[in-house]
Amino acid sequence: MELNGGIESSLSRTNDAAAEKDPRVGLIYDARMCKHHALDDDDHPESPARIRVIWEILSSSGIANRCVILDAKDAEDNQLALVHTKNHINLIKNISSGNSDSKLIRIAAQYNSVYFNQGSSEAAYLAAGSVIEVAEKVAKGELDSGFAIVRPPGHHAEESRPMGFCLYSNVAVATRFLLNERSELGIGKILIVDWDVHHGNGTQNTFYNDPRVLFFSVHRYNNGDFYPGGNGGSHIMTGKGEGAGYNINVPWENGGCRDADYLAVWDHVLIPVAKQFNPDLIFISAGFDADDPLGGCSVTPYGYSVMLDKLMGFAGGKIVMALEGGYDRNSLAKSAKACVEVLLHDKPVIRSLDVYPFESTWRVIQMVRKELSKYWPILAAELPEELISQTSPFVISSSDSEGEHDNDSLSLSEEVQTIDDIIQPFTNLKVTGDCQDPTTASHSWRSELSKIYVWYATYGSNMNLSRFRCYIEGGQTEGMRRPCVGSMDKRMPEETIWKTFPHRLFFGRDRTSTWGLGGVAFLHPNSYVGENTYMCMYKITLEQFNDVLLQENISSYDMSRPLFDSTALQTIQTEKCIPVESVQRGWYHNVVYLGKENDFPILTMTCTISDVDSFVSGKYRVNPPCKEYANTLVKGLVQGKQLSEEEASAYIHEASTKPL
Repeated sequence: MELNGGIESSLSRTNDAAAEKDPRVGLIYDARMCKHHALDDDDHPESPARIRVIWEILSSSGIANRCVILDAKDAEDNQLALVHTKNHINLIKNISSGNSDSKLIRIAAQYNSVYFNQGSSEAAYLAAGSVIEVAEKVAKGELDSGFAIVRPPGHHAEESRPMGFCLYSNVAVATRFLLNERSELGIGKILIVDWDVHHGNGTQNTFYNDPRVLFFSVHRYNNGDFYPGGNGGSHIMTGKGEGAGYNINVPWENGGCRDADYLAVWDHVLIPVAKQFNPDLIFISAGFDADDPLGGCSVTPYGYSVMLDKLMGFAGGKIVMALEGGYDRNSLAKSAKACVEVLLHDKPVIRSLDVYPFESTWRVIQMVRKELSKYWPILAAELPEELISQTSPFVISSSDSEGEHDNDSLSLSEEVQTIDDIIQPFTNLKVTGDCQDPTTASHSWRSELSKIYVWYATYGSNMNLSRFRCYIEGGQTEGMRRPCVGSMDKRMPEETIWKTFPHRLFFGRDRTSTWGLGGVAFLHPNSYVGENTYMCMYKITLEQFNDVLLQENISSYDMSRPLFDSTALQTIQTEKCIPVESVQRGWYHNVVYLGKENDFPILTMTCTISDVDSFVSGKYRVNPPCKEYANTLVKGLVQGKQLSEEEASAYIHEASTKPL
C-alpha cells in the first residue's frame, strides 16, 4: 500500500529538518472567543473549554514558545460579504446586542443546531478574522504555516444562515479573501482539506463551481443520515460548471474508521489529485472529532499528524489550519499538539497502525475514484486485488450507556515501535499459522444468523421507529446528541407489532451520551401481576439483534464472533434470561426471553436483577427522563396507535414517579 512509502519519505524529510531552526509557525488564540457559550446547556459539546485545552497543552509543553504568536483580529463586513449575505452578516453582528437570554434562545431555535449568547457576535468576528490573519501572513511569506485556534467553527455555515455550531464560514471567507482581494500575493489555486468527521456543506456550496478551489472532505455519511444529512456529502457531488471535478467527497458508510482507513484515502485519492492540482496554499478545516462520541470514528493523534505530514510537501508547506470540530477535550488537545509538532517539523511519535482498512473503506475509495476518473485520469486505474483484499473486520462502536465504560482507546505513547514495524508493505502482511481470519469468521456467523428471525421487543426510545432505524441504518434522529453507527445488515424489520407484558417499566441513571441529562428506560427482568408495559416488537434477524445489543451497551467490540448466538437462543427459552458477559459493562447486557409470537422467540434487553437491587438501594439513581427522551417515547406510543399523546405522557410520568 502506498501508505508506507508516504510515511517513509515524510519521516526522512522531517528528520533532516530537525537540525534546522524552527520554521515560522503562527498561532492565534484569544480568550474572548470563550465568551460564546450555550445559555441553556452547560454540557453543550461546543464549549469554551475546547480552545482552552488546546492552548494549555501547547503552552505547557513549550510548543507555543517556539511559534509566532499573533493577535486575533475582527473580520470586516466587506470580507464576510465575500461569502455571506447582508442579512446573515447583520444577524450575527447584532445578535448579542440588546437581546435577553430567553430571546436569544428563541432566535437560535429557528436555526439548525446553533446557539447565541452575549458573546457570540464578538467570537464569530474574531474567529473569521483570525483565520484571515493567519492566511494572509502565510500567503505573504511572513509565516511558513499557521494554526488558528478559533471558535465558533465554520464549515457548516451557509451563505445565508448559521448551522451546526457554525456562525461564519471561516475558511471559506479567508479563501475568498486571498483569491479575490489579494491576488497580488500569487495565490491562484487553493486546496481545502476538511477532515472533520462531519461533511463541510457550507464550504462545499461556496466553491461548488469554482475551479480555483479543490475542496476535499472525508466524513461520515451513513447514506445521508449523518449530520448535516442529505445527499450533499455523497461521492457523486463533484462540482458543476467550471468547478466540475473540483469537489471531492469521501463518504464513510459506517462509523469506527481509523488511521488506516483515512491514510488509505490519502494515498489513493487525495495525494494523487493534489499532485496534479498543484495548489499554491492549503487550508485544513481541522476538525478533531473523528475520535469522540459525536464522531464515532477512531482517528488517533498520530493519525492526524501523518495526514498533515503527507500534505507538507505541497504548496511549499504553506498550510493554514483552522479549528473546526472536536469535542473530546483530551483527544482534541493531543491531536492539535501532534499537528503543530508536524508544522514545526518535529518527528512524529511512532506507534503501530491498524493493519488494514475496512472492506467498506476500499469500496468507498473505488467508488470515489471511478466517479472522479473522468476529471482526474490518474484515478482511472483499478486498485490491485491483493491490496483491496486486505481488510480488517468491522467493529461496531457507539452505545447508549457509554458513560459506564472504561477508556478503551490507546494513548499516543502506547505501543511505540520501531520504524521497521510500521513501514512494511501492506501486501506483505498476511494472516499466518492456524488462526482463522477474523473477517472470514465474522462473515460465517453473520451468514448463519441472518437466516434466523426473532422479535426484538423494545420499551424505550426504540418504540419510535425513526429512533430504531438509527440502530439499523445508522444516523440520529430528533433529540439525540450523538449518532448510531447502524448494523451491518441495514434491512428494515419484516414486521412490526405491539403487545403489553406484565413487567415493570422504570427510569434510571444520571445521563447518557445520546440524550444528555436524565434517566433512560429499564424493564424489570421479572414479571409481576398488575404491571403492564407497552412494547413495540420488531421482527429482525438474529444478526441484527447482535448489532443492536452491541450498540446498546459498549463503545466497541471485535465482532469476529457473535454476542448472542443460536445456542444462546435455545438456552434462553429455558433459563429465561442470559447476561451477556462480553458487554457486561453496558446497562442493557441482560437478554430476557418473553415468550413466542407466531413461533418466533421474543427477546428484549435490560439490566440484571442485581442492577435492580442497586436502583432500589440508591447505589444507582432512579431518575425521570429528559424532555427529548420522553418525547421520543411518547411519539412512539402515539405513532404506534397504542395511546393518545395525553395518555402516553401520563404513562411515562407514572412509570418515572412510581416507587421501585
